[in-house]
Amino acid sequence: MHAHTLTPPPAASSGTAGQKMSSLQILTLVICFLVVAADGFDVASVGYVAPLLKAQWALTPAQLGPIFGAGLFGLTVGSFLFGPLADRIGRKRVIALSLALFGLGSLGCAYAPSPLWLIVLRFATGAGLGGAMPNAITLSSEFSPAKNRALMVTLMFSGFTLGLAFGGAVAALLIPRFGWQGVFIFGGIFPLCLLPVVWLWLPESLRFMAGKPAYAEEARKLVARLPADSDVLQQEPAAASAGKSLLGTLFSRHYRAGTLLLWLAFFCTLWVYYQVSSWLPTVITDAGIDAAHAATVGAMLPLGGTIGSLVNARLMDRMNPFFVLAGSYAVAAVSIALIGFSIHEPMWVYLTVFMAGLGLSGAQTGANVLVAGFYTTAARATGVSWALGVGRIGSIIGAMSGGLLLAAVHSVGLAFVLFAAPAVLAGVAMLANGWFYRGKSLQS
Repeated sequence: MHAHTLTPPPAASSGTAGQKMSSLQILTLVICFLVVAADGFDVASVGYVAPLLKAQWALTPAQLGPIFGAGLFGLTVGSFLFGPLADRIGRKRVIALSLALFGLGSLGCAYAPSPLWLIVLRFATGAGLGGAMPNAITLSSEFSPAKNRALMVTLMFSGFTLGLAFGGAVAALLIPRFGWQGVFIFGGIFPLCLLPVVWLWLPESLRFMAGKPAYAEEARKLVARLPADSDVLQQEPAAASAGKSLLGTLFSRHYRAGTLLLWLAFFCTLWVYYQVSSWLPTVITDAGIDAAHAATVGAMLPLGGTIGSLVNARLMDRMNPFFVLAGSYAVAAVSIALIGFSIHEPMWVYLTVFMAGLGLSGAQTGANVLVAGFYTTAARATGVSWALGVGRIGSIIGAMSGGLLLAAVHSVGLAFVLFAAPAVLAGVAMLANGWFYRGKSLQS
């Protein structure tokens, strides 16, 4: 009667254990990879235009802040808005809508006549991104084989890291030729070119279409493109969320504790990540390290995160994923606490920042994978989007509070110990969830 439990599938030779991925599944993951890459590009590239905006409009740092804060606020609103919409009209349609909003918003930014208009358009761009990423995660999870689901979704999500990496490179090429406007134009053209690809070739979720007469023909054609033994075809019990609203499902007796604990973990994770990533370069340069070395140290954070994500994915496919992520948060907390004490030791600061990324970014990517498989189909997109939305609130607080904390304690060592506290809370939340749901069916 149950869809699946937290206990990972054994490596025995069942009907789907040795199943190869179909071309449809691979295509879905590749398109979702490109969707999150567009998000990564925007996050990275917008930072490079800040000095040019400041110079052109004679902005103070205080006036520049709202331009970037608007994007984060848009992400938060988009996450809360587009998740429930996707559970009502489908993942594919919301991804397409989000790409259109994101692309047009970014193009509009290139022609913004004033800082106020840029703030409005950055909000619209962020709202589009807030709808695209969680639904790409949801759809990737639903089309990935159960045996390697965590690894497949993690590989898809590496598109975000690739977008981050290419954001700086593309901005460096475009700014000398086209100014800051060129970065926004490229950031708009990319998702708009991706829009017809999504509309024509990205499949809708079979689990979403199941039991809906309007989608019967589309679902039949999709099933014909999958292997007969594909676990993508396996459905959850129809009674899983019958008669419940989307939020009613998230806060039903079965999910309530898990929802609140996952929200706490997401909130704390993005809080500490934005706190560390926003203020680490300043702390490093204040310690007397030149800008070139500071950038190299900063690069250890995403590098460690990429490796940590892959390690966590392999472990999550084999054991209780909540316990795996609790361990990752423990690594993150210890490493972040040690950064402040190793700031004057070049070898140790590289190591501690790398390990902080491995634990923290690895845990966040793993949490994205976990939440996509936590809820029943009817509320899955809402569950992923709202968890990310709560996390975005944490990111805003983290980015704003880091400087206040550094100024208040007058000690870099103590500041990073305090920076690590949210990671400890996130780990405890994951540990509690793992204990609460061990051996239980998630979708009952």
